[in-house]
Order: sequence, then structure tokens, then C-alpha cells
Amino acid sequence: MKQSAIWFLLFWLAVIADLSIIITGNESLRFYVKPLLMPLLMLALISSTPEKFSSIRLIVIGLFFSFLGDVFLIWDKYFIPGLICFLLTHIFYIIYFLRLASKHGSFLKKNPWLILPLAAYAIGMVWFLFPKLGALAAPVAIYAAVISTMLASCINLFRKVKKPAYIFFIAGAFFFVLSDSLLAINKFYQSFTFAGIAIMSTYVLAQYLIVRGVITEKVDS
Repeated sequence: MKQSAIWFLLFWLAVIADLSIIITGNESLRFYVKPLLMPLLMLALISSTPEKFSSIRLIVIGLFFSFLGDVFLIWDKYFIPGLICFLLTHIFYIIYFLRLASKHGSFLKKNPWLILPLAAYAIGMVWFLFPKLGALAAPVAIYAAVISTMLASCINLFRKVKKPAYIFFIAGAFFFVLSDSLLAINKFYQSFTFAGIAIMSTYVLAQYLIVRGVITEKVDS
């Protein structure tokens, strides 16, 4: 078995363990499992593209800030530090996607109308949550703008990378937006049944798909 396959296997085992802890409600155990997720995914990525580390550095840094965000969000009182960490994750992902697209021109410049639904999402989400946000209105608005930009920068890769990598990237970015939207609704508007499972499963799937996209793009390039 390849080293990268071992890291991916350990990652999914940790995911299953974390989701099981959420289901059983034994939140105290999450401190020992949740922080393992992103480091394992980082190791899987690095071992899959050992000779191209400089080209994946931005994604690795993004995963590192995701790791910090995962740790902070274990406790509600560290929501803002966690938010900042994930904000930095998205910024590093944006830079990575923009660099991939820069070699071939901008797809969004030729199709600017595609920005409209993303802007509508960001504005609509903040407007929907605004009465409940209080002092967090500005940080949440900034975060919504940045994550929408991350998705836009991913859409901009259309025909800039090969189709398999593009599908991974788009799916990953979409699930990231979905996960963060579910988290915001559950935290600020109305908690819902199985929120923890829904938020975490879409989050780990998002990160996995983005990493698979990076690996696929590097193999094809």
C-alpha cells in the first residue's frame, strides 16, 4: 500500500471516529480526535506529491489553519479565533486557485454574470442572519464575502485545469460553502437535528475533495 493511501485511510478512520463521537454525544472525546483530521489530510497530500511541494504549499498552509480552526471551534468561546483561522484558509485557497487560473486568462471576466448568484448568496445569508448576529455582524459578513470569493475563484478554473481536477475543486468548494452555511444557521438562527453530523460530514468531504483536486491536477500537469 502506498504511503499516501495509508494516510488517507487513517484520515477516514479519524473521520468515522469523530462522527461517531458526535452521534453518541460524548463531546469531551472530540479534543483527542478532531485535531487529527487536517494533519492526516496534509500528510496524505504531501506524500501524494512529494516532488511538487512548492506548488502545493498554499493548500498545506490552508489545511494548517483549518487544523487550528478545528481546535478552536471545539469550544464556543473561541468562535472568533476559529472564524479567523478558516478565513485565512479560504484566502490561501483563493490565492492557489487564482495562480492556477492566471496562466490562461480569466473565465469570470468573460462570464461576469456568474458572480451575481455568489454575491446574492453572501448578501442573502448575512441579511437572513443579521437580526441574530449582534456584534458578530461584521466578521460574519466578511467571512461570507471571502468564502463566496473562494467559490468564485474555483469556478474561474473552468477549462484551466483538466475536467477531473475541476470537478473535485468545484465539489469541494461547494461543500465548504454548504458546511459553513449550515454552521451559521445552526449557531445564529436555529439549531436543528443532526446539525453536528451535517456540518462535519460536509466539511471533511469538502477538504478531501479539494485535496483530491490538487493531487489530480498535479498528476495531470
